[in-house]
Amino acid sequence: MSQDLYPLLFEPILKDYIWGGRNLEKLGRKLPPEGVIAESWEIAGHEDGTTRVVNGRYAGKLLTELHEELGLALIGSRSAWAEERGKFPLLIKLLDANRPLSVQVHPRDEYALANEGNELGKTEMWVVLHAEPEAEVILGVSHQISKEEFRVAINNNNLKPHLNRINVQTGDHICVPAGSLHAIMGGLLIAEIQQNSNTTYRVYDWGRVGADGQPRQLHVDKALDVIDFEQIAPELCPPERIASENGVRRSLLCKTDYFVTERVEMAAGSTFQGNCTGETLEIWGITQGDVIVNDLALSAVRFVLLPAAMGEFTITAVSPATLLRSYVA
Repeated sequence: MSQDLYPLLFEPILKDYIWGGRNLEKLGRKLPPEGVIAESWEIAGHEDGTTRVVNGRYAGKLLTELHEELGLALIGSRSAWAEERGKFPLLIKLLDANRPLSVQVHPRDEYALANEGNELGKTEMWVVLHAEPEAEVILGVSHQISKEEFRVAINNNNLKPHLNRINVQTGDHICVPAGSLHAIMGGLLIAEIQQNSNTTYRVYDWGRVGADGQPRQLHVDKALDVIDFEQIAPELCPPERIASENGVRRSLLCKTDYFVTERVEMAAGSTFQGNCTGETLEIWGITQGDVIVNDLALSAVRFVLLPAAMGEFTITAVSPATLLRSYVA
C-alpha cells in the first residue's frame, strides 16, 4: 500500500437553503454571523460544491483535484464505474432541518443519465443526530395510489393524506433508496450519506416562497416518472448486529448497491483495526466522543476519508465513542 496516503480531513462547504437554521453550531460548525445554514457538505466532490483538504501533504487540494491525481488509489476498484464517469462515488452532509424540507424524490442512475447529463442517481441514508419531540420524516406513500391519482392530489393541493409519516428519535437511521418519496421534517439534525448527486425533484413545498418571493420550482413530471408507488407505508429498520468483541460493537444500518453504512460503538480504550486494501475508500464519521485515527485526534462531529490504497489503520477510542463507517459495497 502507498506510504503517501493518510487519513484526509476537509473544510466543509455551507449551504444556505431556506429550511435551515443555526443549529449546525451545536455540531461544531462555524457559521456566518447572520442568516440560516441548511447543509454542511463535509466530504464532497460535486460541481455544486467541492471540499478542500486541510491536513497533510495534500492540504489545499480540492477533492476533485485529488481524485484526478490518485484515481482508484483514492476511491478503490469497486468504484471503477464512478471512475469511468469522472465521479467521486459518495457525498457526506450534515443537515439542519430547522423547518420541513420539500416533499421530493431522487432518480435512479439510468434516469439521471438520460435526463440530467453526467449526473448520478441518488440513493441516500439518514442518521438522526438530534430530534426534537414528535419529530418525523416522510417516506413512501401511505396507501396504494396510482401515478394518475397522485398527480390529481398534487394539482388539488391535497397531497398530505397520501404521505407516509414516521416518528423518529435521536439515533434512528432511515434508508432512502432512489425513487423514494420523502421529506425530512422540522426539528432534526441529520448526517446524510448519499451517492454523489445533487438532483432533486420536488412535488410539494408547503406553499412557501423562496428568497425572491416566488414559489420554489416544482418538478412534477420528472418526479412522477421516478416515484416508487410500491413503497407503501415503510417502517424504520432496526440495526443488524455484525460483531461485538473487545469493547467494539458493530451494527449494519444500510446496505445499498452504492454503499454500506455501519454504526461502530467503542468503549473507552478500545481499538478497531482495519485495512484499506485498494478495493474501497472508507469514510468514518465521529458522531459522539473522541478517537484517534492512526495518529490523528478527532472529536465529534467530524468525518475523515481513508483512501482506498492507504493500507492498515487503527482507530482508538479516547472516550466512549460512536462512529459511522461507510464504504462502497
